Amino acid sequence: MQVLKNAEHQSQQGSPDWFSGTVHIDSLFAQQEPAYVSGGRVTFQPQAHTTWHTHPLGQILLVTAGLGYVQKWGEPRQMIQSGDIVVIAPNEKHWHGASEQQFMTHEAQQGQVVTWLEHVVDEQYLASGEHNEH
Repeated sequence: MQVLKNAEHQSQQGSPDWFSGTVHIDSLFAQQEPAYVSGGRVTFQPQAHTTWHTHPLGQILLVTAGLGYVQKWGEPRQMIQSGDIVVIAPNEKHWHGASEQQFMTHEAQQGQVVTWLEHVVDEQYLASGEHNEH
């Protein structure tokens, strides 16, 4: 058993290669063999979001604060808010981030590997979908 103290978490700003806007990432735990899971807390300022990306082992997002969006490639974006859980299937192309007016924080758990893809264009980020209402 290992207890990871809150004071030991490292915080960093999200890379512009993988994020649009201001994003802060707190690494919560890293992969340790033989496990394949890592986790982090990510806070997106209004309008900030990830690029399109995939995870070979999938991803789980636990939204802890604010209001944001998640979108699977080929489907409308969906609004997410505090208390929502998003389960992303292995290799599912997606993005997630804050709404236009509010920040959003989620805790993410995934396999260590991420395949970062192209940036989300404004038309994709701003496009409302039939599943937007919460």
